[in-house]
Amino acid sequence: MSVAETGPRAGKARIVYRDALPADGADQAEVFHHAVMQGAAEHYSVEQRRAWASALPREGSAWAARQLLHPTLVAACDGRCVGFLELGQGGDGEGRIETLYVWPSLGRRGIGSTLLQHAERVFREQGLDRLRIEASLMLAARLTQRGWQQEGEEWVERGGERLPRVRLVKRLELLET
Repeated sequence: MSVAETGPRAGKARIVYRDALPADGADQAEVFHHAVMQGAAEHYSVEQRRAWASALPREGSAWAARQLLHPTLVAACDGRCVGFLELGQGGDGEGRIETLYVWPSLGRRGIGSTLLQHAERVFREQGLDRLRIEASLMLAARLTQRGWQQEGEEWVERGGERLPRVRLVKRLELLET
């Protein structure tokens, strides 16, 4: 799953897109924690965000282990992971985005969009024609602006808190062979 090492710039630093390495696990844990606790503050209560953030360990080894389950694309700045996306498989002819998180202060700079573009390419190369995600309220609004179709809303429980999220799907243009 090779990812190009070019992309938008965060300030003056260049963002590099690549496959995740086990050493990225600690940064992934911090990106996840801060994206949930700070980035999702406008859409979820403090209690909901605490429950969400505690659903996955804040330990690098746990995130490195997740890389074995879900191929992971990373956006790195100065060698540090500042955003990541985990790939999964859905049903017939369908890819899944398991997670997509970007460091909050780097939001709205195209990092998440570029990670999604790389994921779409990976899935198209696999011959898949649809992409699915269960997105947070924050992410869902941005994805629908980019052509994703809403299939419905649902609630997920994390640590005794109910969090709303949105099921979205996107048709992929298959590559010509």
